[in-house]
This record gives sequence, structure tokens and C-alpha cells, in this order.
Amino acid sequence: MRFKVIAALVVVTALMGASAGVALATSRPSGTAGFAATTPSTPAGGSVKLFVTPSATGNGGGAVVVTGAIGDYGKTTGKMNENGKANKNGNYGKLVLQQGTIEVNLTTFDTKTNNAQPSINNTTCSAALAVTAPVTLFNGTGLYEGITGTVHLTETYAVILPRYTSGKNKGQCNYSNNAQPLAQWGSIAGSGRVSFS
Repeated sequence: MRFKVIAALVVVTALMGASAGVALATSRPSGTAGFAATTPSTPAGGSVKLFVTPSATGNGGGAVVVTGAIGDYGKTTGKMNENGKANKNGNYGKLVLQQGTIEVNLTTFDTKTNNAQPSINNTTCSAALAVTAPVTLFNGTGLYEGITGTVHLTETYAVILPRYTSGKNKGQCNYSNNAQPLAQWGSIAGSGRVSFS
């Protein structure tokens, strides 16, 4: 099925499926006026914006940045189950940040992403997809202990697929599961609110 490869690529891009991170200014950047040194302390909570550059492997390692009421940066982990154990079919992920970790419930996001129908152009073998769904942040460690909140993430993904070079499908777009994209791009970004107990 031609949507299968697109959906698989979207899932790989997603999460790491939707991990996002946060950055606290802990020192004054050299040569930059206007920034005072701060001591990390539990954020007050409020509005946050998440930005994720997904890993191409689907095994975690995507770059994440969170701005707003809190700020930090780091990497995503691969998928895991609700108990925090690595599981490629899991609906959870973790943000491994400079000041702590945050677990992410991706169940709704993954379901919506897996059921999305990309916009496909058979003349150019290109496809694009945009999906928005909520994720829940919880079970923080370090500076993020006691975090709860919801962020509405939007994943945007684009791909150019190859054409078959021989056989009965020669010249047609190759949507098979083993097709290697000629080019692909993806990002995940969103906003929401967090609080700390």
C-alpha cells in the first residue's frame, strides 16, 4: 500500500515521536550583555513552546528545545512503554534535558499520526503531511519534578520518493516499505501549558 511507507516514515520522524525539551539559562553567555547569571530552581509554570528536530533513525536522539515559562534543551529517547521500558511499539517517550527529564504520553499523537493520509503527488513522487494532536507531559526528574501539562504538537513532514527503475512498475513512484527517500524533511513544534506540584 502506497500510504504504508509514508506512514512508516512519519512515525519514525514523529518520535521519537514527539519528544521535546527545555533550556534554563544558568550562566551569562560570554560577550552578551543583558543576561544575568541565574541559579536553577523549579520553574513557576505557564506557557511553553516545544521545538523538535526528529532523529532520522527513529531510535531517539532528536534535538529538542523548550522556551517560555521554562527553557532547556536536550535529546529525545526512543519509544517506550508506560512503565518506561524501551519498546519500539510504545506510545511514550522521554525528553533528556540539561536540568532533568520529562516523560511524554504520545498515545493520541501516535494514533492520529498513524491514521493520517498524506497528500501525495504521483507525478512528482512527493508527499506531505501535517498532523496536530495533544501530548501529556508528566513524571519529571531533576528541575522538572512534579511537572504536568498538555502541549498541542504539530508534526510536519515532506518526502520525495524514488521511481522504480525496472520491472512492471518501471517509471512509477516507489511507495514500498523498502523505498529509500531521495529527500525528506520533518519538524515537530507546539505550545501548551505546564505546572509543577
